[in-house]
Amino acid sequence: MMDGFLVLNKPLGKTSSDCVVFVRKRLPRGTAIGHGGTLDPMASGVLPVCVGAATRLFDYIIDKQKTYVAELHLGVVTDTQDATGAVLSEADVDVPEEAVRAVLPRFVGDILQTPPMYSAIKRGGKRLYELARRGESVEIAPRPCHVDDVRLTARLGKNRYQLEIDCGKGVYIRTLCNDIGAALGCGGHMAALMRTRAGVFALENALTLEDVEALGTEDLEKRLLPMDAAIAHLPAVHAAACHRAAARNGMPLRAQWLDAPAPDAAAVRVYVGKEFAGVGAPQADGSVRFRAMLLRAN
Repeated sequence: MMDGFLVLNKPLGKTSSDCVVFVRKRLPRGTAIGHGGTLDPMASGVLPVCVGAATRLFDYIIDKQKTYVAELHLGVVTDTQDATGAVLSEADVDVPEEAVRAVLPRFVGDILQTPPMYSAIKRGGKRLYELARRGESVEIAPRPCHVDDVRLTARLGKNRYQLEIDCGKGVYIRTLCNDIGAALGCGGHMAALMRTRAGVFALENALTLEDVEALGTEDLEKRLLPMDAAIAHLPAVHAAACHRAAARNGMPLRAQWLDAPAPDAAAVRVYVGKEFAGVGAPQADGSVRFRAMLLRAN
């Protein structure tokens, strides 16, 4: 069985699900697979793919910090807040670089965003983009989110700027571009987007779909990142190899089995001997109860 994480460089025009299907066809039949965080079709870049038992670690990688490179096009507002939408307004402006740099600090830290109608948020059991395509509109309440940093890295042409954004889950980059344009008084939208990092997964280690096509199953397996690599941010606990059978049966690891007291943490990486056993939650009595037990039968 194949277990681990594959880092894809998703191309423009493909959905995240398209890429998962593409990889699945090149894995042994019955291998579990899923992606670790959706990228819109118009976006490219890092798409983590969970393979085998790694699919059970999805909840522990999805919230990690991400880095995006976005193209901000000022002076043009669209109904989707990106380049795929219908133009709502245009302004004949030439916004200087100094003005853009001056407003960016407003969008760092804890901010409020009002997601666009063309988003996957549900209202009454329907996705907002489904309502938008039917010509319906509903009021959307602003949502709190956190942006770690926004940097202007290049001027690409008149009213076109390249931004690099560090953020966590829940930030709409196209809304960020829309709001920066509004703050500048001319409007704007996201003209292009690339994700360059998602947690430990980075673009420099990513495979294109062409790379995947060229690799055989054996070589593809060699490109998998170990399951514990993606959750290295969690503290670790260790038990001796003689407790493998108990762990394999899902039993909590007793405090006296651990080589050191379990840390005060919501989740920990668990190792039995030298083998990564899964993710556990420390208990009040010092034991560790498995949340995801990943040991395979010998």
